[in-house]
Amino acid sequence: MNVCNPRRLPERRAAASPTGPGVRRHAEITVFNDHVPTPLQWSSACGRSTRYASCANARRSLGRYLQQLPNLKLIASTGPRNASIETQTAADLGIAVTATGYDSTPTIEFTWSLILASMRGIDREAASLRVGGWQRDLGSKPARQKPWGRRAGQYRKRGRTHRSRLRDEVIAWSQNLTEAKASAAGATLVDKQTLFREADVVTVHLVLSGRTRGLIGAPEFAQMKPNARFVNTSRGPIVDEAALIEALQARRIAGAAVDVFDVEPLPPDHPFRKLDNVLATPHIGYVTEDLYRTFYADAAANIATWLDANSAVS
Repeated sequence: MNVCNPRRLPERRAAASPTGPGVRRHAEITVFNDHVPTPLQWSSACGRSTRYASCANARRSLGRYLQQLPNLKLIASTGPRNASIETQTAADLGIAVTATGYDSTPTIEFTWSLILASMRGIDREAASLRVGGWQRDLGSKPARQKPWGRRAGQYRKRGRTHRSRLRDEVIAWSQNLTEAKASAAGATLVDKQTLFREADVVTVHLVLSGRTRGLIGAPEFAQMKPNARFVNTSRGPIVDEAALIEALQARRIAGAAVDVFDVEPLPPDHPFRKLDNVLATPHIGYVTEDLYRTFYADAAANIATWLDANSAVS
């Protein structure tokens, strides 16, 4: 039996990897230390003999590729849900799918970090200092911060200290948000056009789905104020990436802070790596040692439990 983990695990995270004794008692574990970009290559790398897989951060649909792994019996996914896994297809193929615990706090805190870093130009000033320079620009501090999306209430709660300093007012919109839910979260419900037209900082907090894919594009960026900033720590395809790049290149908005992209890892020649009004980070909003310990400890426990229950027929 073989457990395949197609996910890069840096040495500092090794202690949290799904390789506990409960798993090793039943299976040989193979860990891939290089990025596996497509499900086809993933299925090829794991091999047709793979029986169990640990899936940390798949972003493409795995449905049709599951059929290429006839011996696959279990997918141990991290987080409470994974849109890349077609659970009905997996069930039809007799593949069990498990999930793990999750904590949104790291991403919430990271989003506030990006907002403040973008406003103050911390990345540019640090880069200037590193090459021998000194102060470059003036930072900005709008009178009102206006996060966007279904999680506005969570961001107000976690960001209480930042808000008191910025005297922020939160406006929010999503396809499902109601006035009562917005009010309970301390936000004011507005329509989509008003949000993009009035916000000083627009942040995205939505799940990627058929309804949200491409939800933000050229019309929305055209409505934003010239001194407004855009922050995305959710999923890249929610935003028309080409439209965002064009708005940044034309200086129609002040800047963007982006942690998620259409293609990950970000290609070496991507404009986000070069634009001076972009703060880009490598999808690390959720990446903390504590959360990784939750992910991989839970995944290891899920795999071990399944193996214990099915060892007689494996």
